[in-house]
Amino acid sequence: MAQLVVRNLEEGVKRRLKQRADKHGRSLEGEVREILTAVAQGGPVHDGAPRGIGSQLIEMFRPVAGALEIPPRSKEAPKPAKIRR
Repeated sequence: MAQLVVRNLEEGVKRRLKQRADKHGRSLEGEVREILTAVAQGGPVHDGAPRGIGSQLIEMFRPVAGALEIPPRSKEAPKPAKIRR
Protein backbone atom coordinates (compact mmCIF):
# COMPACT_ATOMS: atom_id res chain seq x y z
CA MET A 1 0.00 0.00 0.00
CA ALA A 2 1.13 3.52 -0.75
CA GLN A 3 1.37 6.33 1.74
CA LEU A 4 0.37 9.94 1.16
CA VAL A 5 1.32 12.97 3.23
CA VAL A 6 -0.80 16.10 2.98
CA ARG A 7 0.93 19.23 4.19
CA ASN A 8 -0.52 22.65 5.03
CA LEU A 9 -4.07 21.39 5.55
CA GLU A 10 -6.23 24.06 7.19
CA GLU A 11 -7.25 23.31 10.79
CA GLY A 12 -10.92 23.78 9.90
CA VAL A 13 -10.69 21.15 7.16
CA LYS A 14 -9.01 18.71 9.52
CA ARG A 15 -11.64 19.38 12.19
CA ARG A 16 -14.53 18.76 9.75
CA LEU A 17 -12.90 15.56 8.49
CA LYS A 18 -12.51 14.37 12.08
CA GLN A 19 -16.19 15.14 12.80
CA ARG A 20 -17.20 13.25 9.68
CA ALA A 21 -14.99 10.30 10.69
CA ASP A 22 -16.55 10.23 14.16
CA LYS A 23 -20.03 10.28 12.61
CA HIS A 24 -19.14 7.22 10.49
CA GLY A 25 -17.31 5.41 13.29
CA ARG A 26 -13.93 5.55 11.52
CA SER A 27 -10.53 6.98 12.23
CA LEU A 28 -9.51 10.19 10.50
CA GLU A 29 -7.19 8.17 8.28
CA GLY A 30 -9.97 5.69 7.45
CA GLU A 31 -12.37 8.50 6.54
CA VAL A 32 -9.84 10.17 4.24
CA ARG A 33 -9.13 6.78 2.66
CA GLU A 34 -12.86 6.26 1.95
CA ILE A 35 -13.20 9.74 0.43
CA LEU A 36 -10.13 9.36 -1.79
CA THR A 37 -11.18 5.88 -2.92
CA ALA A 38 -14.69 7.08 -3.85
CA VAL A 39 -13.34 10.05 -5.80
CA ALA A 40 -10.69 7.96 -7.59
CA GLN A 41 -13.35 5.46 -8.66
CA GLY A 42 -15.56 8.26 -9.99
CA GLY A 43 -18.25 7.69 -7.38
CA PRO A 44 -20.12 10.21 -5.27
CA VAL A 45 -18.80 11.41 -1.95
CA HIS A 46 -21.51 12.24 0.53
CA ASP A 47 -21.74 12.21 4.28
CA GLY A 48 -24.37 9.49 4.50
CA ALA A 49 -27.26 11.94 4.75
CA PRO A 50 -30.33 11.09 2.68
CA ARG A 51 -30.07 12.52 -0.79
CA GLY A 52 -32.94 13.99 -2.76
CA ILE A 53 -34.26 12.51 -5.98
CA GLY A 54 -32.57 15.29 -7.98
CA SER A 55 -29.13 14.40 -6.59
CA GLN A 56 -29.73 10.72 -7.27
CA LEU A 57 -30.81 11.38 -10.86
CA ILE A 58 -27.81 13.58 -11.58
CA GLU A 59 -25.46 10.90 -10.25
CA MET A 60 -27.26 8.23 -12.29
CA PHE A 61 -27.04 10.19 -15.55
CA ARG A 62 -23.66 11.90 -15.01
CA PRO A 63 -21.84 9.51 -17.40
CA VAL A 64 -24.09 10.52 -20.29
CA ALA A 65 -24.92 14.10 -19.31
CA GLY A 66 -21.49 15.37 -18.30
CA ALA A 67 -20.75 17.25 -15.12
CA LEU A 68 -24.05 18.81 -14.05
CA GLU A 69 -24.08 21.04 -11.02
CA ILE A 70 -26.87 21.12 -8.46
CA PRO A 71 -27.69 24.73 -7.60
CA PRO A 72 -27.53 25.48 -3.88
CA ARG A 73 -30.82 25.47 -2.02
CA SER A 74 -32.16 28.78 -0.91
CA LYS A 75 -32.06 29.45 2.82
CA GLU A 76 -35.31 31.39 2.55
CA ALA A 77 -38.66 29.75 3.17
CA PRO A 78 -40.58 29.00 -0.02
CA LYS A 79 -43.24 31.53 -0.97
CA PRO A 80 -46.82 30.25 -0.99
CA ALA A 81 -48.35 29.59 -4.39
CA LYS A 82 -50.78 32.14 -5.76
CA ILE A 83 -54.17 30.68 -6.49
CA ARG A 84 -56.02 32.17 -9.46
CA ARG A 85 -59.80 32.14 -9.37
